[in-house]
Amino acid sequence: MKLNPQQAPLYGDCVVTVLLAEEDKVEEDVVFYLVFSGSTLHHCASTRKVSSDTLETIAPGHDCCETVKVLLCASRGGLPVSVVAEEDFRFVQDEAYDAAQFLATSAGNQQALNFTRFLDRSGPPSGDVDSLDEKVALAFRHLKLPAEWNVLGTDEALHGERFCDSADLVLGLLLC
Repeated sequence: MKLNPQQAPLYGDCVVTVLLAEEDKVEEDVVFYLVFSGSTLHHCASTRKVSSDTLETIAPGHDCCETVKVLLCASRGGLPVSVVAEEDFRFVQDEAYDAAQFLATSAGNQQALNFTRFLDRSGPPSGDVDSLDEKVALAFRHLKLPAEWNVLGTDEALHGERFCDSADLVLGLLLC
C-alpha cells in the first residue's frame, strides 16, 4: 500500500489516495477501511473504490503533529476483519492552522488585528483567499481553546479599551 499524499494538515479534510500493492488486492465484495492510530487518538475512515488498485478517503482531523500508523483493513460479510497493509502518515501544522492560532490568541488585541489589514493589501489573489478562508475555518474548529474563550477576547480586554471596529468583529465572527 502507498498513500498519496503522505501527510495532511492537523484539521484533515484532504483526499488521500491509497494505491494497493499487487498482494493487497482482493475480491470485489471486500470493503476497505483505514485506521489512523496516533499516540492519543485513533480514527477509522471508510474508503471509496476508484479502481481495482486505487481507493480514496478523506483524512480525519487529528489532535497533534505526529507520525501515525495507518492500517488498511478489509472486511467481507460474515468474516473477521483483517489487516491487509500498514503505512506511516504524518499530521502537520500548516499556514491555515498558524493563521487560526494567531486569530484565536489575538482576540481582543486591537494591535494584532490591525496587522490583518496589512494582509488584505498584500495578500494572495482572491481565489486563494477563498481557499485559505475555508482552511482557516476548518483549522479553527480543531484548535484546543479554553471553555471561556470567545471571539471578543478576555474579560480584561473587554473592560479595558475599545476592542475593535466593526470590520474586525465581523472578520472574527466569520471565522468561528
